[in-house]
Amino acid sequence: MAAHRKPRQRSLGGQTARTAFTLALAGAATATAFDGTGQAEPNLTPAQVKARVAKLYQEAEAATEKYNGAREKATSAEQRLETLRDEAARKEEKLNAARDTLGSMAAAQYRSSGLDPAVQLALSDDPDQYLDGAAFAERAGARQSAAVTQVRRQLREIEQLRGAARVELTSLRTRQAELKTRKKTITGKLDAARRLLSQLTTAERAGIGEGTSGGGTGGRASRASADGRDSLPAPGSATAEAPNSRAAEAVSYAYSKLGSPYVWGATGPNAFDCSGLVLASYRSAGVSLPRTTYAQIGAGQHVSRSELLPGDLVFFYSGISHVGLYIGNGQMIHAPNPSAPVRVAPIDEMPFAGATRVV
Repeated sequence: MAAHRKPRQRSLGGQTARTAFTLALAGAATATAFDGTGQAEPNLTPAQVKARVAKLYQEAEAATEKYNGAREKATSAEQRLETLRDEAARKEEKLNAARDTLGSMAAAQYRSSGLDPAVQLALSDDPDQYLDGAAFAERAGARQSAAVTQVRRQLREIEQLRGAARVELTSLRTRQAELKTRKKTITGKLDAARRLLSQLTTAERAGIGEGTSGGGTGGRASRASADGRDSLPAPGSATAEAPNSRAAEAVSYAYSKLGSPYVWGATGPNAFDCSGLVLASYRSAGVSLPRTTYAQIGAGQHVSRSELLPGDLVFFYSGISHVGLYIGNGQMIHAPNPSAPVRVAPIDEMPFAGATRVV
């Protein structure tokens, strides 16, 4: 009777190994293609590269605004945590002082041997003096009771502060984890754009309006000569047509930053992302704006496209992921993306989503 044996495993070799290797590579390529950060696809025309790079920049900017929001919340949580810790430390100092007072009272009671008041009166050589002392002791006892109550209250307050601090610490760690995720998304999108652009020659990149940097992982763009300050327009009538002096000051500031590099998460003074430029422009005029595009569109009064005046904030894309500062004549100043510095551009350059007048 033939023995039933487990079939021997065949090693991968020759054509079988090559087939498996090819399938593994194909699977890896498919996986990286879905997250948008894989190697650039071959044989794309410059126009196709431009379209895909623009999409990646838009996605990176949307992630940047979410990063900015998470960083703002993390900063607030950190500040609240520090405040709670400071308050707890102050209360602990007061608690220690109250405990020292209780300790002194306890020591005094120990020294008096805790004799029954009637016995102390009987043994006293000066009953009148003793009675005066007994009245003082009664008052001291009341103070001791109040001190004990105060210590208990301070202990409860400190525990409440510690509980609140634990909540803030959890919130801070959550925000920090979110920041890490957002940063990975942003750098992944920018890396993918850079790889796409690297397929093109210098002439082809220039032909589609992209610089040689292609948007590195740090988000910093080199300044193209075409965007040099010598060729930039002056504020001209933009500040004169602004609805008020603060809007004019914001426009003037934005003009002064033309040619500054785009850096995601930056709010100046030497580099900006889109919402960071708008925030810094109005900050120079003494006006505080929210950090992100999602919040900035809710600041001030909404105005229609036909009502735009210099200094108005103009927003783009359905997700409100980009913002610029309107300067009149259908133009804005904005921080576009890592491939280009702060510059003047037509508001028709992107899908218009709305506008607000903040002052």
